[in-house]
Amino acid sequence: QVQLVESGGGLVQAGGSLRLSCAASGRTFSTYHMGWFRQAPGKEREFVSTIIWNGGTTYYADSVKGRFTVSRDNAKKTVYLQMNSLKPEDTAVYYCAVVILRDSAWRNLYDTWGQGTQVTVSS
Repeated sequence: QVQLVESGGGLVQAGGSLRLSCAASGRTFSTYHMGWFRQAPGKEREFVSTIIWNGGTTYYADSVKGRFTVSRDNAKKTVYLQMNSLKPEDTAVYYCAVVILRDSAWRNLYDTWGQGTQVTVSS
């Protein structure tokens, strides 16, 4: 099982940008599809973005499409989430995960989560 550590969160004003990173351990990172999820206070965790194993295809939630960009560097075992034009409603703890597509939704393959990284967007 791969270990994941998220970083890069912080406090930013609306309209600003942040770049999140997710560093992975393990030899098989390059074979995994990777996803980003977020959980706002009082809300359920929700899907944000997925990038397939070779970086060739990406998926986004409608709420972030056109503002967020997911990428990966398999040599560095790291996946990134570039977040631009941030809005207060983007405030949440962001998590990365190894993902699979099941029942037409991207889901955490291992059903365990790291500590996440807090993103706070002020208005």
